[in-house]
Amino acid sequence: MNFTIVNPEGLGAPKGWNHGLLAPRDGRLLFVAGQAGWDAGEAGSGASGAAPGFVEQFAHALDKILAVVRAAGGGPEDVARMTIFVTDLSAYLAGRALLGEVWRARFGKHYPAMALLEVCRLVDHGALVEIEATAVIAGEGAGKGGREGAS
Repeated sequence: MNFTIVNPEGLGAPKGWNHGLLAPRDGRLLFVAGQAGWDAGEAGSGASGAAPGFVEQFAHALDKILAVVRAAGGGPEDVARMTIFVTDLSAYLAGRALLGEVWRARFGKHYPAMALLEVCRLVDHGALVEIEATAVIAGEGAGKGGREGAS
């Protein structure tokens, strides 16, 4: 997706995100539900025992976001907005270098409009991070593995 990046000078230079992305008129919106970095009951995850650390959970949540985007026929470059919920802001700040590597391995230099919020708890026991996203997918395709009308 070819977004127009909108970073007004008065808001300061963003680093690792953008203030705004303007989608083209013909894009279809995909709203991706919050994807936790850890869910002991997740089918096929092999999740058992102790929850992994923050960086591993961040990577897993991003992978789940991209699985939904790809199922709709998109790719990492189509993600326009993300909200990241963390239970420990200090862990996020301490892991920024590794989180940057995780990000670049999946999204390259594509940076959506983002918000990061510290919350006291997430629904999935042991989850340290949850990410929700909005993507803009080009064209009229029904997706790659997705199921329209599913709920």
